[in-house]
Amino acid sequence: MRKGVLYLVAIVDWHTRKVLAWCISNTLEADFCVEALNEAIHKFGPPEIMNTDQGSQFTSFAWTDRLRRSLKYECVYLHAWETGSEAKAGVGKWIEFYNRKRPHSALGGRPPAVVYWMRKDEPQTDQQEQRVA
Repeated sequence: MRKGVLYLVAIVDWHTRKVLAWCISNTLEADFCVEALNEAIHKFGPPEIMNTDQGSQFTSFAWTDRLRRSLKYECVYLHAWETGSEAKAGVGKWIEFYNRKRPHSALGGRPPAVVYWMRKDEPQTDQQEQRVA
């Protein structure tokens, strides 16, 4: 957007880097963060481990910095959106591309969604133990 600031929250699977849910807001109110978290839990179930920084500034990890940098350089800086709705639609298209088509060297050149669903299809450790017993 040419004027104003938008804030993005993304709920990301750490192992596969898949963006499970995301939301954009023009304020730093907590509502949009809770909305994204609820959407991720509704779609994918509750996580085994949840990590936040418990503050208004989000935790910065190397790969989340890469996600943010990729989003900026591959999407945001290439468009001059006039409205928040246009920005939301553009970011949504990019996140779909990121999850489903964009190769990641850390994932063997595969996109996050492919690795995420492959991992979900694998039996978990307790499921393997139950089958053996």
